[in-house]
Amino acid sequence: MERVEVVVIGGGQAGLATAQALVQAGLQPAVLEASDRAAGSWPRYYDSLTLFSPARFSALPGMPFGGDPGRYPHRDEVVAYLTAYADRLQADIRTGQRVAAVLADGAGFTVELEGGGRLSALAVVAASGSFGRPHHPDLPGLETFGGQVVHAADYRSPAAFAGQRVVVVGAGNSAVQIAAELARESRTTLATRAPVKFAHQHLLGRDLHFWLTRTGLDSAPLGRLLRTPPGQPVLDDGRYRAALAAGSPDRHPMFQRLDGDTVTWPDGATERLDALILATGYRPDLPYLAGLGGALDASGQPRHQDGASSAHPHLAFVGLEWQRSLSSNSLRGVGRDAARAARRLAAYLARA
Repeated sequence: MERVEVVVIGGGQAGLATAQALVQAGLQPAVLEASDRAAGSWPRYYDSLTLFSPARFSALPGMPFGGDPGRYPHRDEVVAYLTAYADRLQADIRTGQRVAAVLADGAGFTVELEGGGRLSALAVVAASGSFGRPHHPDLPGLETFGGQVVHAADYRSPAAFAGQRVVVVGAGNSAVQIAAELARESRTTLATRAPVKFAHQHLLGRDLHFWLTRTGLDSAPLGRLLRTPPGQPVLDDGRYRAALAAGSPDRHPMFQRLDGDTVTWPDGATERLDALILATGYRPDLPYLAGLGGALDASGQPRHQDGASSAHPHLAFVGLEWQRSLSSNSLRGVGRDAARAARRLAAYLARA
């Protein structure tokens, strides 16, 4: 069985930032990425996805995001950036390697791969994100709905829904962005439990992320104080508020139930529905830790403090939502958490 110092599970933004930090800490990580390239989930996001943060605030440590620093990069630009970042890393990055299980093995871990391979590691970093575990809420009638149900993880473009009656469930950035573009091709409603909360993308001539960084709010360690991560407002330069005000899409309070291909709204009105898009978020994708005692709670959530496992000092998490701060699972903020995890693991391994 091959022996390595540290296994990093996931080759997206969290895994790459972690690999960079581990190398700087003097360790030799092996990065295991399930897909065929080190870009994480970015190649699978919907076609029109554009960052809500400018390029200058969307880079990993050690490599600026090229081009106009004030622009908002497209999905494909992020994929190209991450691919170039991976190529520059002095780390062992292995694609097509999906981890099946991490098991305790004396002072370290055995990392089992799908297909039968195994590695022995002194430490493990879980940096696999959440895209592989889309959240499907418990909506009345969803299981027997007769129309098409698509999570945002599988949505690509509005062309597939042209001329249809569509409801998008959710009130976050992706929900509003998807609903607005669908409304150009179909009759679309955004269904939310409360009115959509917007935040101005620009204040006093500066992007909001400038102010978040300047005030320290972006990196403030608030994650440990939160039992449930709060919903974040939709960043808007005015276009999405205008779209909703014009009814393209319109917004309804959350429907009461689905029955066959019919939706019933809170006022009792019913109508036929062709498709339901669930922009309802994700949960940490960590099935490979299910057999590692104490790593996860009963609901599959990681047990940690600021990314340090509560049960295993040589296990770390990177890239979780609100892991430590507002920006923990973003391109601009994941590097801070990665560096913290690398320092902890380097100190632990030195003692061990």
